[in-house]
Amino acid sequence: MQRIEIKAEGFFELLKLKDTSMWAIFSQMIDGNEKEIIFLDNEDKILFNYILPSNTEKLEEDRKEFSKEFSDKLSNLN
Repeated sequence: MQRIEIKAEGFFELLKLKDTSMWAIFSQMIDGNEKEIIFLDNEDKILFNYILPSNTEKLEEDRKEFSKEFSDKLSNLN
């Protein structure tokens, strides 16, 4: 499995500048092979990782699950 390390701060800043979502970027990275995407802080410590699936159908399932979990966490903060 290919391993890709991404500096989280720069990545999310770039998404804002390009006005795009991480899911759009992830979909462009799909090539039939799973990849481990590792998000790092500025000190190269692992913040979190994501296994990019080998197909867009699974990516869409992941996106929906992430959106639901994120929404649930936000509602719990209120």
